[in-house]
Amino acid sequence: MSEVIDQAVAALKQKLPDGFSSTAKFVIKDEGSIIVDESGVRPGDDEAEVVLTADRETFEGMLNGDVNPTSAFMSGKLSVDGSMGLAMQLGAALA
Repeated sequence: MSEVIDQAVAALKQKLPDGFSSTAKFVIKDEGSIIVDESGVRPGDDEAEVVLTADRETFEGMLNGDVNPTSAFMSGKLSVDGSMGLAMQLGAALA
C-alpha cells in the first residue's frame, strides 16, 4: 500500500467520520484508490456511484483546504465520473 494512500485514508476518516451514505471512489493517479461508503473509508478499488480522479498534489490540496474541489474540477485537475450530485456532496464535506 502506498504511503500517500495511507495518509489520504487517515485524512478522509477525519473529514468523513461517519462515512458516506453512497459509495464513492477517489483515484489518486499513480498511487491507488480509496473507497468511501456507509462502512467508512478504506483503500480499495470497488465499484462506486461516483469516481473522483486527481493527481496527488491536487488531492492533497483538497484534503488540507488549499484546493477548492469545484475549482479543481472546473480547471480540469479533478475529473468526475458518475453522479455529479454525489461529487458535490463530497466536495462540500471536504471543504
